[in-house]
Amino acid sequence: MIATKGLTYRYHSKKGVLSHEIVFPDLAVDRGESFLLLGNSGSGKTTLLHLLGGLLRPLTGKIEIENVDIASLSETELDRMRGRQIGFVFQRNHLISALTVKNNLLMAPFLAGEKQHEERVDLVLDELGLREKKNAMIFELSQGQAQRVAIARAIINKPSLILADEPTSALDDKNCDQVIELLNKVAMENNAALIVATHDHRLKSRLKNQIIL
Repeated sequence: MIATKGLTYRYHSKKGVLSHEIVFPDLAVDRGESFLLLGNSGSGKTTLLHLLGGLLRPLTGKIEIENVDIASLSETELDRMRGRQIGFVFQRNHLISALTVKNNLLMAPFLAGEKQHEERVDLVLDELGLREKKNAMIFELSQGQAQRVAIARAIINKPSLILADEPTSALDDKNCDQVIELLNKVAMENNAALIVATHDHRLKSRLKNQIIL
């Protein structure tokens, strides 16, 4: 489903003089599989996730999603592929506070150039136990509820790949358990590959496939 080979990335200082190159291990994740990227701050977890999602371009190496080399895609094609095949879950949920939960979710298919189906919104919210919050404003939600809405937005387009960046580090133990359980559940139900990048060691026992950076 997604595979990398010989992937490297170079960080530049603000003045563009100093640079640091990081070499990433090769990985291959099939649909229905889950991987945990573990590492301390600065180890390159978020960078790798952004490379996998096409948000950054590698210095060297190859990234294939469904046997397509994403480096061969134009920016327009890459945007379309991201919208239709990749679901992102970030530590900061980036939800639009001026919109309701429903309209936040409907934004995802709209931005991907897909049709908006309110019944799909209802189904996803039911999966995540949020149906009663459908018409709530984002500021009315608890932290855990907002993170679940962010997960709902990530899967609304039925992606084949879910990338989660530090989805639990700001949550207490109860919400941490709930969020990782939900991520595993929705990935399996949607037959999607799941890659979680974190320094949260509470997740080590929850995802058996692990890469240490």
